[in-house]
Amino acid sequence: MKRHVTRLLPLVAALALAGCASVPRNTANSCAIFAQRDGLWTDWRGDAQRASAESGVPVAVLMATIQAESNFDAHARPPRRWFLGFIPVGRISSAYGFAQALDGTWTEYQTRTGRYGDRRNNFADAIRFIGWYHAESARRLGIAKDDAYRLYLAYHSGHVGYEKGVWRGRAEALRGAKRAQDMARRYAAQLRQCRG
Repeated sequence: MKRHVTRLLPLVAALALAGCASVPRNTANSCAIFAQRDGLWTDWRGDAQRASAESGVPVAVLMATIQAESNFDAHARPPRRWFLGFIPVGRISSAYGFAQALDGTWTEYQTRTGRYGDRRNNFADAIRFIGWYHAESARRLGIAKDDAYRLYLAYHSGHVGYEKGVWRGRAEALRGAKRAQDMARRYAAQLRQCRG
């Protein structure tokens, strides 16, 4: 019996990790996301609640930012650029992971927080980063921590870009901010119903 259990452990671990790497089935429902990512190795609800407690940013706003940025794809990247239509020459930016954090911004976060082991494709690390960034936006730009629309604009454009108003001419930033605002409202309503 013990030998059979020992043989099954690697398979169980591989299946569990494969489940963690996939995008949740229903990213429009925060309760469904948390139910699907509530297991032996994952606790997305707990991760989100800890990030919220640390940053003061509501869970719904943190989750809506991830939904707008990567739709909960741990390995999301921006599209590739092509030379002559078929030779890949890199990507539009270095954004990566759940939070779509740029290399430089992620390095700054690690340096300022001492979280050098954090990874952009780890949900707990990414949502903590988003909380940190939104809290910085609140401190530096005076944006309310529950204002998903403006927090997203600052997230998308960077703090300096937000101050300069560069988002005004960027349709993708405005669409993303509206999507984040709408999702934050939807997630907040859902979370009131499914708290456990």
